Amino acid sequence: MRPSKRKENQLREVKITTNTNIHAEGSCIIEMGNTRVSCTATVEEKQPPFLRNTETGWVTAEYGMLPRATNERINREAKKGQSGRTQEIQRLIGRALRSVVDLEKLGKRQIIIDCDVLQADGGTRTASITGGFVAMYLACQKLMADRKILSLPLANFMAAVSCGIYKDTPVLDLDYPEDCDAETDANFVMADNGKIIEIQGTAEEHPFTREQMNEMLDLAEKGISELIAAQKKAIFGK
Repeated sequence: MRPSKRKENQLREVKITTNTNIHAEGSCIIEMGNTRVSCTATVEEKQPPFLRNTETGWVTAEYGMLPRATNERINREAKKGQSGRTQEIQRLIGRALRSVVDLEKLGKRQIIIDCDVLQADGGTRTASITGGFVAMYLACQKLMADRKILSLPLANFMAAVSCGIYKDTPVLDLDYPEDCDAETDANFVMADNGKIIEIQGTAEEHPFTREQMNEMLDLAEKGISELIAAQKKAIFGK
């Protein structure tokens, strides 16, 4: 039995609220159970320096946790510098989001996705990717409305979810108690056409089998299809 009493293939309750920041070109707050992440998309009408003299745009991401996002207060990273974990997560978010963007259609500009964890209960990086896509989509819609781009530069919807082996059983969408005790912890990023964007997986105690990997992949595919449905409902209202 899972601590949350959920079935093995059941997501936590998902809620995506859009336009939560009046200043950002795209914004949302995504809630996955007790995990809450604010995602904003900022459009800068300039390329990063390494793309100078090209016609290509860019998408990047920054990630952080507020001091009381967790059980105990953590110091703001602005005071001590980013941890390796933070750098790894924000690279993952940027990499994942870029995978579905036609950077040439985006033009000579960049979109910066800021993911700020308001409250953490497991799965903050996957929630950041799922919510970050919504914020990015809304920012691209605004670029079209402002006639700065001619067509949406997004090839597919995409989302991310965690899976793991908990008490010898593959489960979907780990919360913090499960994450702490899981024998295996994995994150899956997939597009709505079923193609895999990225998989991160680690055996915490003992190696997992190919069969268990396939079970986790099946769970992830189911969960991501439900998350993409939630994204579309948040963006289009249906």
